[in-house]
Amino acid sequence: MADVDDALEVIKRYILTEFLPGEQASNLREDTPLRTSGILDSLGTIRLMKFIEERFGIEVEAEEAGMPNFNRLGDIAALVARKRAASS
Repeated sequence: MADVDDALEVIKRYILTEFLPGEQASNLREDTPLRTSGILDSLGTIRLMKFIEERFGIEVEAEEAGMPNFNRLGDIAALVARKRAASS
């Protein structure tokens, strides 16, 4: 679970800095919808994917970038943890 929690914090900080400057961290929860609420658009999703790949040393496949994995912070962190576990 530590990998998910670590990934969650890193991704949360990135989203707050890049997409929600000035927003309170407490307003971005694990279940906050990112794409369906408009926080992330398609270009933002690609930027986030590239950040995740570089930061965590994983490769996110195009089919993994859909709504099930990239709409909520918790889902993104879980994907990162799964990918990291599979590569070790």
